[in-house]
Amino acid sequence: MKRLFRDTSISGRENLISFSLILPFLIIFCIFLLYPIIYSLILSFHRVTDLYDVFGGLKLVGGRNYTKLFHDVEFWWAILMTLYYAALSIPIGIVFSFLLAVFLVGRIKGSRIFRTCFFLPFVLDVFVVAIVWTLLYSSPYGIVMKLFELIGLKIPPLLSTPATSMPAIVAAMTLKNAGFGMILFIASINNIPQSLYEAASIDGVSGFAKHRYITIPLIKPVILFLVVTGTIASLSAFAEFYGMTRDGGPMINLKGNIVGITRVTGMYLFREFRSLKLGYAAAISFVLLIISLTISLISFRLLRER
Repeated sequence: MKRLFRDTSISGRENLISFSLILPFLIIFCIFLLYPIIYSLILSFHRVTDLYDVFGGLKLVGGRNYTKLFHDVEFWWAILMTLYYAALSIPIGIVFSFLLAVFLVGRIKGSRIFRTCFFLPFVLDVFVVAIVWTLLYSSPYGIVMKLFELIGLKIPPLLSTPATSMPAIVAAMTLKNAGFGMILFIASINNIPQSLYEAASIDGVSGFAKHRYITIPLIKPVILFLVVTGTIASLSAFAEFYGMTRDGGPMINLKGNIVGITRVTGMYLFREFRSLKLGYAAAISFVLLIISLTISLISFRLLRER
């Protein structure tokens, strides 16, 4: 009986110590993450009437903010452009990262230098990279435009033309983020037993077939991770578009609404927040959360190991 009480006392003391160690994190989490999420959810059902009174300045509008979204042409255009950006950036980024990993996973001369060079852009701030690429794309003195001139191609300004503005941003962000996927693929490929490749070589399997039937199936968790993180990044993308196109790039007329080709949901959300439509902006953010969770769940279902 004494041993039981002693063990209980020790267990309670250990729990108290453990709780005291995580208490600073819990305080920071509740103040800077949990409270803003709950307040944003409350805000999405209200209209702000007084910016200096966080609760008393709210007027209940029910689901009017969410209903408005379904009739907002600009919102659905932003969703379409976001999906367009994701459909380009995610597959291209994964394929490019995988090719880099396959090329650099071997013991080729200078592979460590190349890995470092491709990974360094990933640690840079997105807005800084966007500004740099804006200068590279600038016409007529940008390096990219000069390269096109050297090979005899006369193309319009990439960021000012509706057909090329989105692919130009995708190309820039692919080169920025490729190093992250490359590192993950290299680590995953190095964990594949070499005996599988040796057995395939004995059976006369070609190099491409080895990657198709051995490498790709065994690195599927990494592909799933990159798809999910890429989806979330696409839905929350803002700095790259703001840095390279400011207010959404070249404008077009869509059913009487002037919309930007690169005005994705992050840009649209920022515009509504800047216009002090805080309740409507909060509703947009939660709709994006639902879309992100849905796409991530579908991706998990399609790519999970069976």
